[in-house]
Amino acid sequence: MELGTHTGFSCFAFAEAAARLGHPMVISALDSWQGDDHAGFYGEEVLESVRLIAERDYPGSVRLVRGWFTESRPLFEDASADLLHIDGRHGYENAVEDYEEWRSVVREGGVILFHDIAERDRGFGVWRLWERLEREHRTFAFHHGHGLGVLSVGDVKVDALQRLFSADDATADRIRDDFERLGAEVEIRSRLAPLPEKLRHTELHASQLEDKVAWLVREAEGLRQAVSERDQRISELESSTSWRVTAALRAVGRVLPHRD
Repeated sequence: MELGTHTGFSCFAFAEAAARLGHPMVISALDSWQGDDHAGFYGEEVLESVRLIAERDYPGSVRLVRGWFTESRPLFEDASADLLHIDGRHGYENAVEDYEEWRSVVREGGVILFHDIAERDRGFGVWRLWERLEREHRTFAFHHGHGLGVLSVGDVKVDALQRLFSADDATADRIRDDFERLGAEVEIRSRLAPLPEKLRHTELHASQLEDKVAWLVREAEGLRQAVSERDQRISELESSTSWRVTAALRAVGRVLPHRD
């Protein structure tokens, strides 16, 4: 379950991981899809983009739930989820409200993720809630990027999570380094992915420019031909005019009397 989906990156990361691992999972992605003071405000195009990907790539595993978190809470029973990702509004009071209102939806042995625990500017306050929770629960914190807090709900029942929460300092540092490296690779790939499409558009634009240049060359050639024909006509007219003037002067000379 995810509170705050926006463009769907983390939601689809969960869905893709489940698909590759062959793990049956239904992800309820909740958002108003209107934006806020941190994410910015936007129109319907963001929701439509998320809906298109969900219906095309993850039709059986992603469920979009539009609305305010408080209004949507009655739609979900307590202890009905294994994982809750809190990534809604990031002020301290907002984070506390989301956590206290939704933590009961996670069953014993589950996990709650808190995004942006490393952000301390622009009114972000998730870090304040996280510092409190670290003292009260078994947790693990990733510091790279915007930060991600992993909190155990009740007793840890999965062996991999037990090793994560019980890791000594040296092991925890290696885990953080590995995830930071993998996260950097994902970011690089996400930046490179649009390049083939951009290259196709660039090639198409270049082809269009070549066609336009060829048309301009033909137009210029036509203009040069027209100028050449005009100059030839002017030359012919000048030659004809000169001959007529000369003939007229000769005729006048024969008519006018000579003076001694």
